[in-house]
Amino acid sequence: MSTAPPQASAATSGLWFTGTGLRRIRRAFGRLPEVDTRGIHLAVNIFVATSVLWLILRGGANTTPIWAIASMVSVIDPQVNLAYQNFRGRILNTLLGCIVGLIFLIVGGSTAWKLPVAMSATALLSSYALRVQQNWRIAPTTAALIIAASLAHRSKMSAAEVGVHRMTEVILGCLVGILITWLIGRVWPPPPASAASKS
Repeated sequence: MSTAPPQASAATSGLWFTGTGLRRIRRAFGRLPEVDTRGIHLAVNIFVATSVLWLILRGGANTTPIWAIASMVSVIDPQVNLAYQNFRGRILNTLLGCIVGLIFLIVGGSTAWKLPVAMSATALLSSYALRVQQNWRIAPTTAALIIAASLAHRSKMSAAEVGVHRMTEVILGCLVGILITWLIGRVWPPPPASAASKS
């Protein structure tokens, strides 16, 4: 007894994808749940933005782009309005942390007690003066980076240079993050937030 499939005629063998075969494929894929593409959008955004930052900072400025990439990741979102809120919070808190850190750097001596005082003061200012909920932890973190640089370098000028350099990288990362989110959202719009949250 032969188990070989019956020979299809030349006329019907080309119809496999137009008839029964297509119906089988549709039925097979019809059983799959609808995929939430927000994660795919986020991954594409991060890939493109990381590549752009790497090319700008590693290739052009010959510096390590880790601070810019970390800032970009904290800003980026498939939804442009959420990315803008993250961007706004990140920029404002970074600027606040840098300003407070530089003030504490200039005023007073080089003591390790500057660090907790500067971080606490920055957290208070971020909470009660800025009142921006997104990325509020960035303000004391930025102040800590500047103060820690002064403790490591033992020079106010080199610590200020490090602080300004880090702040520039953070702002660049935020700008690239919001720009890539907007560009990819124009080319490949993400699903609406309400529709994506149902799945």
